[in-house]
Amino acid sequence: MSDQHSFETLAIHAGNTADPLTGAVVPPIYQVSTYKQDGVGGLRGGYEYSRSANPTRTALEENLAALEGGRRGLAFASGLAAEDCLLRTLLTPGDHVVIPNDAYGGTFRLFAKVASRWGVEFSVADTSDVAAVRAALTPRTKAIWVETPSNPLLGITDIAAVAQVARQAGARLVVDNTFASPYLQQPLALGADVVVHSTTKYMGGHSDVVGGALVVSDPELAEELEYHQNAMGAVAGPFDAWLVLRGIKTLAVRMDRHTENATKVADLLTRHPKVSQVLYPGLPEHPGHEVAAKQMKAFGGMVSFRVAGGEEAAVEVCNRAKLFTLGESLGGVESLLEHPGRMTHASAAGSPLEVPADLVRLSVGIENGDDLIADLTQALG
Repeated sequence: MSDQHSFETLAIHAGNTADPLTGAVVPPIYQVSTYKQDGVGGLRGGYEYSRSANPTRTALEENLAALEGGRRGLAFASGLAAEDCLLRTLLTPGDHVVIPNDAYGGTFRLFAKVASRWGVEFSVADTSDVAAVRAALTPRTKAIWVETPSNPLLGITDIAAVAQVARQAGARLVVDNTFASPYLQQPLALGADVVVHSTTKYMGGHSDVVGGALVVSDPELAEELEYHQNAMGAVAGPFDAWLVLRGIKTLAVRMDRHTENATKVADLLTRHPKVSQVLYPGLPEHPGHEVAAKQMKAFGGMVSFRVAGGEEAAVEVCNRAKLFTLGESLGGVESLLEHPGRMTHASAAGSPLEVPADLVRLSVGIENGDDLIADLTQALG
């Protein structure tokens, strides 16, 4: 599949070659652990054991690489499994990483509670401020970690500008592209070294699978990551890989609808008297709006807002919602809402990444937009 094709075409066809045995247009689920060898070392297609490689996972990995414009994609059992493999590949004890002051709680926990015990140090910086990123660097900095848009405050980082800082420091730039998806943003083309995804979210798109991914362009880094993926073993199973691959086929049309609905929701919230602040990069008043407009195709389906009545009022909004389902995760076809301070970001409490107690995060789905507006209106009271 040529990388000259449009995104929508690649999403459906890259890695999705017809089955040579039957002609099936959907890659089979190779629910198998091991493979018959034609003599010792005589592997068919390079397959010997499904931790090392599996045809269904290969199809997904080829698709991921094509969509992000990378050389190699790797699929994992979860987003955090992908992050853990990346950290162990890039870093050794004594190394330093700059992480965002607005990062996913699980990522912060991985650095603060796991990697730190291994001797990896980290500093927190506002990655939307290039000068702050530069100031956080040390002689031992090996990576700069960015989420854009960030979780849950929807902060925007200028990927190209931070990539230049990383190059000057001899560090790798890692971009978590989960909120945007490759349909809306392609960090490798902007200078990033590694793209991270929780494929649980928009890539899978249907709240029925847990997975993660890494995509890179550097062939040497790709080889190192592939080695660690096999050595550590937290790979995507064949059925999970198949579900993500199926979800990706509709990624473009879903993201268009997510964005359309999120724009309507953000407009409602900006006019509501019980909302003190709306965080959505599509709003002209968002501090990262111009950068987002430069590096993203559109602004995505995530919206956060602060409730004027404080923490308890924010919790009540979550409890009163009916069409918006109260739950963690995001990126599915159904709309979700949560209270980050008590749910996804509870692990960041008391740290520089602690989120406002009056914050509500929305994952705006692809339902009828007017129905979503009506539900939020009644939930706000």
